[in-house]
Amino acid sequence: MPNARDRIRLTEAEQDELLETARVLQIASILPDGRPHLVPMWFARDDDGLLIFSTYGSSQKIKNLERDPRITALAETGHEYDEVRGVSIDGRAEVIRDPQVTMRTLQLVGAHTNRRPPPEPTPEAEPPPAAYKRVTVRIHPERVRSWDHRKL
Repeated sequence: MPNARDRIRLTEAEQDELLETARVLQIASILPDGRPHLVPMWFARDDDGLLIFSTYGSSQKIKNLERDPRITALAETGHEYDEVRGVSIDGRAEVIRDPQVTMRTLQLVGAHTNRRPPPEPTPEAEPPPAAYKRVTVRIHPERVRSWDHRKL
């Protein structure tokens, strides 16, 4: 007989659906003193299916991730206890300082946030000025935890 944790775990398809409909990831990195640094970020999936976001290259989270690439991302939804669903991903952050990659990230995040289909890649296009100040973070998952209290 499955325990409660097994009963409420999201399937991979349910995790994908939650990540497709969520707009914000809570991103945790590690400050120099060991405390968590938690921030909300708009996000998307890249052309390889990894979670990505873009932020300023000089931000505290990038300083943290370049020093220690461990990262946790959380997407959740629901207002009442019996509606709560979530997926938490522990992984390794890859910081990419390439304006072409960041341009694509900005396109994908914009499409995801505004609920429209992702545009086709345009590698020959000149990146917008924002892409030179920003970086891309790709999350390589190592552990995934999920829950759906509607299954209780």
